[in-house]
Amino acid sequence: MYDSILIPFDGSDAGELGVQHGIELAASVGATVHALYVIDLPGAPRSVYVRDDEEEIREEYRDYGEKVTGEVCDAAADAGVDCVTAIRSGAPAEEIVNYAEGEGVDTIVMGSGYRGRLRGILSGTTDKVVRISSVPVVSLRASGEQ
Repeated sequence: MYDSILIPFDGSDAGELGVQHGIELAASVGATVHALYVIDLPGAPRSVYVRDDEEEIREEYRDYGEKVTGEVCDAAADAGVDCVTAIRSGAPAEEIVNYAEGEGVDTIVMGSGYRGRLRGILSGTTDKVVRISSVPVVSLRASGEQ
């Protein structure tokens, strides 16, 4: 049923829920895990100085992305699961869905943080992915005080 599972991971505690569940699911069905980190740098540079800073910031995000996707693959290896990594740049929800559809993954597994009552009205990345993805999404909500 599942040959490949996408686990988008931003390094957060809520995202860790998706990592744990995704790896457990992959181990139980013999699937490969795709660990994805999306670099989200909104806005366009307004000057040469900002552009230079943006490149430095982008490199820092890339290094961080390599670190967190590596953590996913380390955990997958510990569970006997094959893992591949990818880093994309853009709007996180769109990049996650584009990757899933482009790579033909069978499901997306994501953790989602508690956003509070009022902030729950605004949509987070997981909520957006659920709404726009043609690929099935498993979302795990972190508990929070209500």
